[in-house]
Amino acid sequence: MTANRSRELMERARRILPGGVSSPVRAFNAVGGEPPVVAAAQGAHVTDADGREYIDFVLAYGPHILGHNHPAVVDALAEQLGRGVAFGATSEIEIGLADRIVAAMPSIEMVRFVNSGTEATMSAVRLARAATGRDIIVKCAGCYHGHADALLAGAGSGVATLSIAGSPGVPAGAVADTVVVAYNDVVAMARAMDEYQVAAVIVEPVAGNMGCVPPRGGYLRSLRELCTKYGAVLIFDEVMTGFRVAYGGAQELYGVVPDLTCLGKIIGAGLPVGAYGGRRDLMEQVAPSGPVYQAGTLSGNPLAMAAGVAVLDVLREGSVYAQLEEMGARLATGLSLALGAGGVVNRAGSMVTAFLGIGPVTDYATAQTSDLERFGELHRAWRNSGIFWPPSQFETAFLSAAHTPEDVDAAIGAASAAMAFAR
Repeated sequence: MTANRSRELMERARRILPGGVSSPVRAFNAVGGEPPVVAAAQGAHVTDADGREYIDFVLAYGPHILGHNHPAVVDALAEQLGRGVAFGATSEIEIGLADRIVAAMPSIEMVRFVNSGTEATMSAVRLARAATGRDIIVKCAGCYHGHADALLAGAGSGVATLSIAGSPGVPAGAVADTVVVAYNDVVAMARAMDEYQVAAVIVEPVAGNMGCVPPRGGYLRSLRELCTKYGAVLIFDEVMTGFRVAYGGAQELYGVVPDLTCLGKIIGAGLPVGAYGGRRDLMEQVAPSGPVYQAGTLSGNPLAMAAGVAVLDVLREGSVYAQLEEMGARLATGLSLALGAGGVVNRAGSMVTAFLGIGPVTDYATAQTSDLERFGELHRAWRNSGIFWPPSQFETAFLSAAHTPEDVDAAIGAASAAMAFAR
């Protein structure tokens, strides 16, 4: 192993992968420096190709809520490998995961498994349009719902990181029926609902793709009331928050019942998976029960199902959430002290974002006023201190059950040193 193995591998990757990555934000374009090439992971730590260990606050952008390679997940995968990896048919483990999801989220009476969050949101929107006979969907600026054409309007996450307004290759017609309003703005949403015949409102109940931005008090309940009043379908994109902010997701945490819910991340413990589900009368319109077509050869993949069952069974015990809340509060409080007047920290459970150079962040517009250059400096300080933090101001950091107080304090200490040096 050479001392510059990661750099050599990235140079090789850039010759054969666009930007050297398979997803844009991983390229570190927004923060500078060379991205690590990860060779292994265990618990709350990852190790790069040069053998350097980092405390991981990326966690594959959320799914490793128990940490990397949790024994329950490893054992479940090993057992399933002995049975097979893809059947092209319904399996018992698939039914078992569906049972657990339906039991955890009362709003979900039936569920359909897919292979990604993008598939889940795209399919939920199609279902909502078919059920209402309407075309218009409303989304919030800075909320990222995957890279389906109609949902790239006003998107956050990597689109925001790369300062792309939408995306070339998306026809104007594909987003013509997408209305974008500000997150956390009930008046703007009410105006849109009054002006258009809306099929669906799709929202991240806790925004995580403009950085972590929690909903204002009463915001989600107002969306529920507006959708009921105007006959629109309320879709909660819980790809990030499902089973993370609470076992029953953000809908349990905030006490609001959507019509459809999109899931991903945690329900496969890091394997490619997604799901959408909701009221029985809606879900029974999905083929083959109904006319709304959606299919996937690898949907319900037994490896992902087995991993998801293992994770949910551990989470169902409940003690993990108290631990995550404690560590999340410790991290947010420490970072707030480190930033002082130089920024603000937003948190929802184990989702945390430090915004640099600005005051309260309540929507995409305020998030965009953050000091991206200073965030880049902080990120490089974290990297040099062995902290693997999401390489974008517009991505939230995550904690896992494997993080210790010492891990959290290391991130706080590195931020304190960086901010003191900047002052």
